[in-house]
Amino acid sequence: MSDSTLQLVGPPGQCNIRPGRKDGRNRHVHRHRIAAGRLPRDRGVRPRRGPRHRDRRAVGERRYHAEHGGHCGQERRMGHRAHQPGDDPADRRGPGTDHGGHRRRTAGPPRSADVHRRLRPLRPAGPAPVSRRVMASPSGDHRASEPLPTALAAAVTFRVAEARVEDIGHAIARLAPADLARIGARPGDILKITGSTIAVTRAEISDEGHEGLIQIDGTARSNCGAGLQEQVTVAPIESAQAVSVRFSPLWAGAAPAIIAPERMLGDLQGVPVVTGCVVRVPTFARAVNFQVVRTIPSGPVVIGRRTDIRVVEGEQTAARAPAVSYEDIGGLEREVARVREIVELPLKHARIFERLGILAPKGVLLYGPPGTGKTLLARAVAAESRVHFIHLNGPEIMRKFYGESEAKLREVFEEAARCAPAILFIDEIDAVAPKRAEVAGEVEKRVVAQLLSLMDGFVSRGQVIVIGATNIPEVLDPALRRPGRFDREIEIGVPNTQARLQILKIHSRAMPLGPDVDLQEIAEHSHGFVGADLEALCQEVGMIALRRFLSTTSTAAGAVDTLLVTRDDCLAGLKEVEPSATREFFIEKSASTFASLGGLDEVKRLLDAVIEHAHMHDDIYEQVGLAPPRGILLVGPSGTGKTAIARALSGEKQIPLIAIDGPQLYSKWLGESEKALREVFKKAKRAAPCLLFFDTIDAIAPRLAGDHGLYSGADIYQRILSQLLREIDNLRDVKGVILLGATNRPERVEPALLRSGRFDYIVRFAKPDAADRAAIVRLCCRQVPIAADVDLVALARRADGLTGADLETLCKKATLLAIAEFQSGARGRPFVVHERDFLTVLESGPSIEASS
Repeated sequence: MSDSTLQLVGPPGQCNIRPGRKDGRNRHVHRHRIAAGRLPRDRGVRPRRGPRHRDRRAVGERRYHAEHGGHCGQERRMGHRAHQPGDDPADRRGPGTDHGGHRRRTAGPPRSADVHRRLRPLRPAGPAPVSRRVMASPSGDHRASEPLPTALAAAVTFRVAEARVEDIGHAIARLAPADLARIGARPGDILKITGSTIAVTRAEISDEGHEGLIQIDGTARSNCGAGLQEQVTVAPIESAQAVSVRFSPLWAGAAPAIIAPERMLGDLQGVPVVTGCVVRVPTFARAVNFQVVRTIPSGPVVIGRRTDIRVVEGEQTAARAPAVSYEDIGGLEREVARVREIVELPLKHARIFERLGILAPKGVLLYGPPGTGKTLLARAVAAESRVHFIHLNGPEIMRKFYGESEAKLREVFEEAARCAPAILFIDEIDAVAPKRAEVAGEVEKRVVAQLLSLMDGFVSRGQVIVIGATNIPEVLDPALRRPGRFDREIEIGVPNTQARLQILKIHSRAMPLGPDVDLQEIAEHSHGFVGADLEALCQEVGMIALRRFLSTTSTAAGAVDTLLVTRDDCLAGLKEVEPSATREFFIEKSASTFASLGGLDEVKRLLDAVIEHAHMHDDIYEQVGLAPPRGILLVGPSGTGKTAIARALSGEKQIPLIAIDGPQLYSKWLGESEKALREVFKKAKRAAPCLLFFDTIDAIAPRLAGDHGLYSGADIYQRILSQLLREIDNLRDVKGVILLGATNRPERVEPALLRSGRFDYIVRFAKPDAADRAAIVRLCCRQVPIAADVDLVALARRADGLTGADLETLCKKATLLAIAEFQSGARGRPFVVHERDFLTVLESGPSIEASS
């Protein structure tokens, strides 16, 4: 009967067996007790022939139960007898064996509902018979595709919510403590989650405020056939330790030979699975989905340390790529909620729109800097909504022959209508629909007109959603952005610190992080990084750890398991990866702090107070309804430390510094200078929090014609000044952008720029006094070997009237003079700088020109 198929008809425990043939006809019908779907392996089936047949059946039953240790005939005649230890052959073989004598891992003595399916007495006739298919496995065992074990308690309905980042891929379902008690489960128990299908997970406790919710990841939601905010029923069930599990990859092109079962076992240890479910394994810097095709024993099992895991190639190998879930998106909770509102509500609650008498949204436009997750968000919404997804790149539509571009566009929209409900995602839509007034070609104009016509001609409104993505929304044709076409426009901006932390957790969840790695610290030091930058950062950190490991350790299997990513690897990666939002401008990650500057104590205290209280604790300003100060103007003679204090402020507060020189903004083309200034402020907003530093701001915003005007009739200065004033005023609603300006000629700066609300603080720098000069000289000579006859305090007193830059030049030239004498042999060892070297330079003048 190795190739036979049996049709079982009847309630569990009392079934009719119909041995099928290859021609599909049934030969005999035999009534026999079936214990949990297990059949005698070598027992023939005879036709019913009266009393003699009943005698033969009794003899066959006694022979079978004598071989398998059961007493079912006596139980039927004498009544039910509880199972006793030793009745089952597995009990006599030992606690670590099953019916076939195979070893299995178990945490305690066998239970009647565990791997061993006990023989139970006949049950009275129950509800309608249940039809089951029992297939003969290659090993000879007959595996029934039967329902999961009966739940231990009554099922309770819960609403689905998103899982924690750390729970992704571990088949964990989190419930509130009261909800766990209501279903009769404890943390660590196995739960059966029933939606349109069934999933098995492990129970854990959720955070406060999640009563009535069950937190499961995208894989578990896919297994149970439920989406976010949908209802599922949950009940605890019993499971067994898995002896063997066979997986088939759900990734096109994934070869089972390159997937290490040992790695899979480490990632899946403790995960409950059942035949047909999907598990997610992080490997090769991405997550790969695997489908469970067979388990031993059958039913829900938990993968343990000794489970035999194999990856087999089956029909599911090239089925599809792994879907993206909402847990793969970090820091976009508000944006995800708005997109779901547009996409999921028309699909799931169309009657509500009819009742309200309103039309469902037709499209949504996602705009923002490159790498912020626009495409990923569209894929996740389509996967979670379980609708057809069409990804179209804008440049792919354009064709060289007349009419082909429009035909391609019509073909895509027709496919979306045929496969409704569907999402049509047009990436780089600015290549398809630019402003018709600004394009010279007729092809672009026809394509824009065709796109507008197709979006207006949707009959299945609400069943086909068009999502467009662009990073330059201002170039789109205005007709495309009106309501009725793209009903919503959602900005996907640069993530803040908390959002960066979530993204780092997602991209580093498969990395072996050391105990000294603090992702919160990395998130705070990665200002201006978008999602793609953070992914590149994790890749770079991994490569740095790999180079360090290969240079110091062997590549043996045992040594590889000890590889960890350290904090130094993360800090080195931050120096290598540059944020994409600010690559067009000079952005400085300053290493200097206030401690590296001598003097200027009063200026340091003022700047520290302004930045700390106004921008690190801006929530206080929001409570009282005030806007924090936005601009600080540094005024003083050349060489007093204005530029140095700006860099030190960046390093002290760990805020990126975007330095802009006035002359680099000017262009000979009309309007290009104003455009460059707009781009500067736009990049600063994306990199927030940051310091936007305009050095020599008097060259950008000089005093114009009028009272004591300097540049009468210069139209370009008027346009740039107007644009600068507008951009500064627009910073009122932007958090984290701090404007710094520096000038040594404040009388030449336009007075409109100096009013309150633009540059709120004017910090004046004076030449250093004797104490500040002594601090500057000590700081400049901290690495120079000084002779015992040098009195730096007395030297500072003699350097009256010198600025900080002059004192730095003084120390540098004195050291160079000593080096020249030492190399010529006029000075003995060891090398030191004497007082006469400083006095020689001081008498000749502090500047290089004066001494040359």
